[in-house]
Amino acid sequence: MNAHTATNAYAKVGIESGVNGADPHKLITMLFQGALLAIANAKNAMLRKDFKAKGEAISKAMLIIDEGLKASLDKKVGGELALSLDQLYDYALSRLFAANINNDAQILDEVSRLLSELKGAWDAIRQTALTNAPVQSQPLASQNKQPALVYGRM
Repeated sequence: MNAHTATNAYAKVGIESGVNGADPHKLITMLFQGALLAIANAKNAMLRKDFKAKGEAISKAMLIIDEGLKASLDKKVGGELALSLDQLYDYALSRLFAANINNDAQILDEVSRLLSELKGAWDAIRQTALTNAPVQSQPLASQNKQPALVYGRM
């Protein structure tokens, strides 16, 4: 997946932000944020018994995970880690489907915790890279460097 495709997938699910100017690392962070927000919206709709809104929010979260996070994985370069993340995203998708069918807020909480942990790890990678990087006159994205190989297909 290239940056344009990832941008379109993100925009397709209706999340507003500065996607076009985001570097690959920031785009993945935004995908995590969008999925987490959609899951929170699904839970709120579920508690309100607004099943249409719940279904739409879960569908949005699933789209972000599948067409954003999962599709951005570079399994050739990312190796075992990318394959493990791919399986984890499949698990999250199946759990979201189950939450939707069973109206189970606990499953939404489970997937939210899982994605929050992954987002935290991803953010820590970025912070470490920024802390350890030498001072540069050009931004990371303009140098065409990837902050992590797992999501190298952006």
